Amino acid sequence: MDYIFTCRLNRKGAFTHAVGATSFCKVPQAAIEMTPEHKVTKADWVKTIMRETSRDDCGDIIVYVHGYNVDASEMLRAHRNIRNGLKKQGYKGTLISFDWPSDGNALAYAVDRIKAKLTALALVEDGIASFTRSIRPNCHVKMHILAHSMGCLVVREAFDLADDTAGIAAVNWSVSQVMFVAADISAKSLSDGSSRSGSLMLHTQRLTNYYSHFDEILSLSEVKRIGVAPRAGRVGIPAPENSKSVDVYCGAYFDKHKSRLGNALTRSHNWYFDDPAFLKDVVYVTEGRIDRNRIPTRAPTSEGGLALKP
Repeated sequence: MDYIFTCRLNRKGAFTHAVGATSFCKVPQAAIEMTPEHKVTKADWVKTIMRETSRDDCGDIIVYVHGYNVDASEMLRAHRNIRNGLKKQGYKGTLISFDWPSDGNALAYAVDRIKAKLTALALVEDGIASFTRSIRPNCHVKMHILAHSMGCLVVREAFDLADDTAGIAAVNWSVSQVMFVAADISAKSLSDGSSRSGSLMLHTQRLTNYYSHFDEILSLSEVKRIGVAPRAGRVGIPAPENSKSVDVYCGAYFDKHKSRLGNALTRSHNWYFDDPAFLKDVVYVTEGRIDRNRIPTRAPTSEGGLALKP
């Protein structure tokens, strides 16, 4: 069963690109796409996930947040690909996905950014906070976030909005690990002291930012901004870095292995989720048993940071 909560509008028996109320779906493995027929109540959805996740009152839940230009069908394929890839690398927890209503159209970048911000709060309000409320005092289920591209904007905005929403701010909610992959947000917004990421840093134990100078899609997104605001997924986090954040450079790894990672323009932006070394790094991060500087899939760089081992 695949677990997805979506803010796509339900119209004529299908999920569309428009913004709608949050739906909670259990999608059977045999289904080739997610439809409103898969909807259940939030209480049932959360209870089922918690029951499947908890092993001796402990376990892990990763919430995947997709990027722009992703329709509902592609989102389900990506979810299943990541779930299977993580499982092969030893992940024993649950993967759920937050599906915000991207248009699935490469030309709808500006529209997608608007919808990303409009629906961001649901990530915390209907997702993270719902699980936080259901965790018993003696239950050690950890929540994590794995966000790609514009999905990182969704996460950053969600945390900020949640702190300004009385009903959520009153709940003691947090996540263990936040992992940004090819983040399509301003690099400066993640530096220490930035008000734009203050809530994000407050509610997480660690932020890992995977970036690559070879990301051609983020290069294009900089052009759309007339060359301003370099993206965190392309240049990393500028100094000063928050003590909770860590950069992992993936450019050298991609450059060495790109011949097996596909031929499309988007490969430099999307390759991470098809790569076993990256997915193994994610598993190490969620386990939290090894210091960030000692994770076996990483190596120190000549500039003093960390990189995915080429």
